[in-house]
Amino acid sequence: MDPILILQMVMVAILGAVIYTIVGIAPGTDETATIAPVMLVIVLSGLEPILVLTFFMSAIIANKLTDSVPVAVAGIPGGVMATPMVEHALVLKKHGFADVSIRKMVSGSVVGTLVAVPVSLLLANALIPVADAIKDFANPLFFIGTIILALLSKNRLLALAAIIPFALLIQGLRHLYWGLGIVPEGTNVFISFFLGITIGPVIITLFELLNKEKRNSLERYGKKTILLNKNKEKMKFPNPFKILTREEVVKSSISSVIGSMTFILSAVGTTVLVGELFSSRIKDSVKKSSLAIACMEALANATYISGTLIPLIALGIPLSSVALGPANALFNAPPVFTLEHNMHHILSMSDFVWATIIGAIVALGITYFVIVKYSQQICVFVFKWVPHEAMLGLFFGLVILLAFMDAGWLNIGGVILIGLVAGLLHRWGINYGVLFMILYSAPWLISKLAG
Repeated sequence: MDPILILQMVMVAILGAVIYTIVGIAPGTDETATIAPVMLVIVLSGLEPILVLTFFMSAIIANKLTDSVPVAVAGIPGGVMATPMVEHALVLKKHGFADVSIRKMVSGSVVGTLVAVPVSLLLANALIPVADAIKDFANPLFFIGTIILALLSKNRLLALAAIIPFALLIQGLRHLYWGLGIVPEGTNVFISFFLGITIGPVIITLFELLNKEKRNSLERYGKKTILLNKNKEKMKFPNPFKILTREEVVKSSISSVIGSMTFILSAVGTTVLVGELFSSRIKDSVKKSSLAIACMEALANATYISGTLIPLIALGIPLSSVALGPANALFNAPPVFTLEHNMHHILSMSDFVWATIIGAIVALGITYFVIVKYSQQICVFVFKWVPHEAMLGLFFGLVILLAFMDAGWLNIGGVILIGLVAGLLHRWGINYGVLFMILYSAPWLISKLAG
C-alpha cells in the first residue's frame, strides 16, 4: 500500500469522523437523510473509490457513536437507530446516571465495531463463491426482501398493500420522462427518486406548514430548558471494557455477531428484539437499562458495518437496508457507479480491509475519546448553535439540486411527489427499507404484472 495513499485515507477518515461527530449529536438527524446525499456528492466528485469507502466507514461509525448522546442527556434521539434506546436512557437519567448512559452506549458501539469488522469480512468472503448465483436472482431477491421488510414493519398490512401502488408511481414517472424525451428510453432515473424517499418526512412536514389550518392548529412551545449536571473529567483514555461489566461485554459481543449475520433484515427491528431479549430477565431497572442500551448500540453499529461490507464485497448489489440507504452511493451512483460497475468490481479485498480498518480506527480513536470525555460540552454547543432545521435545509437543497441534474426541472416536481408519498407512508409506520426495496424491484415487478 502506497504511504501517500494511506496518508490520504487517514485524512479523509479524520474529516468524516469530525463532521459526523457533530451531525450525529444534532437531534433528529436521520442517518440516511444526512449521510446518503453527502456520499452521493462525494462519489460524483470523482474521489478515488478507496478514499470514498474510508470516508464512509469513518462517518458511519462516528455517527453511530454520537447519536446516542442527545438520547442520554435530553431523551431526544440523534437518529432513527437511536430511537429504541430512548426508554432505557430515560430510566438511567431519572436515577441520575445520564453520564453512565453515555459511556455505556458509546462503549457498546466500540464493541460492536470491533466485533463486526472481522465478522463482516469473514462472512463476505464466505459468500463470494455463491455470489453469482445470488446475483442471477437479484430481482426476485429484491422483491422477497421487500416482503420480508414489510412484514417486519410497524404496520405490516399497510406496508404490503403499498408495494404495488408505490412501484406504479415510480415506474409511471419513469415512463412519463421517457415519453416526453427528458431522458433516453430505458434509462432509469434512480438517484433523485432515492433521495426523494430519503427526505420524504421533511417534504411532507414542509407542505403541512403551507396549510394554514394545519399550521394554526400546531401546538406552540416556549424555549425548552435542558438541565445538565457537570461531571468531573478524567484525563486518561477511557477503556470501554472497564466501563462495561463482563456480562455487558459478552452480550454486546453476541449481539454484534447476530447483527452482522442478520444484515439483510430491518436494523431497527433487530435492535429492539435482541436488546429486549438479553435484558428481559433482569429485575433491577438500572442494570436492565444499562445492559439493554449497551447491547442495542453494539448491534446497531454491527448492522451498519455488516450491511455495507457484506453486500459490497461479496455481491456488488445493495441487498440490505443499510446498503439501500446510507451506503447506496457506493453501489449505484451513475455515471460513476452502476450495479454492473461499482466498488465491488474496482477494489481488491486488501483495499476493502485497509479502508475499513483505517476508517474504523480513526473514528474510534477520535470520536470515542471526545464523546466520553466531552459529550456534555459538545451537546450544549450543538443544542445552542447548530439548528436542526438548518441542517435539514442543507440536505433538502442538495436533493433538489441532484433532482435537477438527474432529469431537469420536471423531475423536481417528480421527486417532491415521491417524497410526499414516501413521507406519508413512513409516518404511517412503513420503514425506509421497504420503500427502498420497492424502488429497486419496481421495474421487474411492474414488468411481471404487465406481462
